[in-house]
Amino acid sequence: MNSQLIHRARSFITRPAQTTADRSLLLLGRLASWQVRSMTAISSLEQVEFKVTSQWGEDGIIDWLVERAGIPAHLSSFIEFGVESYAEANTRFLLQNRNWRGLVIDGSSSQIDRLKSETQLFWGHDLNARSAFITRENINELLVDADFSGEIGLLSIDIDGNDYWVWEAISAVRPIIFICEYNAVFGDVWPISIPCDPHFIRTRPEFCNLYFGASIVALRSLARRKGYRFLGTNSHGVNAFFVREDYAPAFDSLGADPVIHPSKFRESMEYPGDLSLRRGLQRADLIRNLPVMNTETREIRSLGSLEPLYSDGWMRILEPDRCDQQWRSAS
Repeated sequence: MNSQLIHRARSFITRPAQTTADRSLLLLGRLASWQVRSMTAISSLEQVEFKVTSQWGEDGIIDWLVERAGIPAHLSSFIEFGVESYAEANTRFLLQNRNWRGLVIDGSSSQIDRLKSETQLFWGHDLNARSAFITRENINELLVDADFSGEIGLLSIDIDGNDYWVWEAISAVRPIIFICEYNAVFGDVWPISIPCDPHFIRTRPEFCNLYFGASIVALRSLARRKGYRFLGTNSHGVNAFFVREDYAPAFDSLGADPVIHPSKFRESMEYPGDLSLRRGLQRADLIRNLPVMNTETREIRSLGSLEPLYSDGWMRILEPDRCDQQWRSAS
């Protein structure tokens, strides 16, 4: 009881300061938004990155994409999977800045309960938050049950696992803009994903926090089959951005070969909760014996048997010293 009273007292004391900070952050985000919207033509998405409540600058990219696409008012709706407490997410700024209608889903009921405790966010916006463990078998039913079907403005997937297979299965909604996390450790050469597993959890110790999702090549191929054009990635090598082909002409300035960034994250864990800070090719070495599926042929092989994993362009970024030594030896 005493701890509850202390928590309530602390919340009562700090709430005004937090509210002021949140309003200031949103105001700065809106100023950045107005600046980004004036950029009619860019050569890569990183030029319009800025962060308000996203993790890696997705707020700016999304705002620019929405502005350029000219999405009709009746389609101003979004869905995002894998939001945790929604404190840091791809669509929160979209909700608050443009007042879109939204649905967010996360597998943790405690995280969704934490989100629902933000009463001002819920009474001030049309936001539906649900807790569910998403699989390719249940995804369409979950969307329809939440009253989302047909055309929507934006869909963002980041579930740290069966992302490819869930996107492949989705038929209940047809987003104009699609965003999906890709696993840059899987490289930019092969169309590969983890084999579909409805019970997959990224945090298993043998996965070293590196084994999840799909390669950018696999996602690009699937997007083409579903009628989407690839627009590029954010500069940190996390999220890939796509637009439906009927809206794609608005983005011709990005060219036919958009920029794809590798990741430089050092988030590997060789023991649960213990960062080992492996970099570059060392990350793939940690999971080389784990199986991946070629999404085109459905063949399953170990990650380490697929060589090379990375293009020369990515190698020069990830292992510049090694590439320099090879160049010196060749000359």
